[in-house]
Amino acid sequence: MTVTRPERPTYVLDGRPITDREAFYTALGAALNGPGGYYGSNLDALADCLHGGFGPTPPFTLVWEEAGVARAHLTGTVRLGERRLGYFEAILVTLQAEGVAVELR
Repeated sequence: MTVTRPERPTYVLDGRPITDREAFYTALGAALNGPGGYYGSNLDALADCLHGGFGPTPPFTLVWEEAGVARAHLTGTVRLGERRLGYFEAILVTLQAEGVAVELR
């Protein structure tokens, strides 16, 4: 007997306009829920969204186009658990910890 598993849905995040944190959450909301969509406004809200009720729940794949723009602009450090991370890295850790496969391009 062959068991088939549904493929992970894939969403594409356009990273070109991500020059600050607000722009990241606006772009992520649009990528996951369509224009004007919401999917968090800070790291805590992002984690809440990943647990359901605000759009897709993991597992899914996020293809982050032009990720270098966000990496250059999402600076500053935040505490995530016991670790201090750059904001861009904290986003990646939060997504991946909840089962989102992130492909940076």
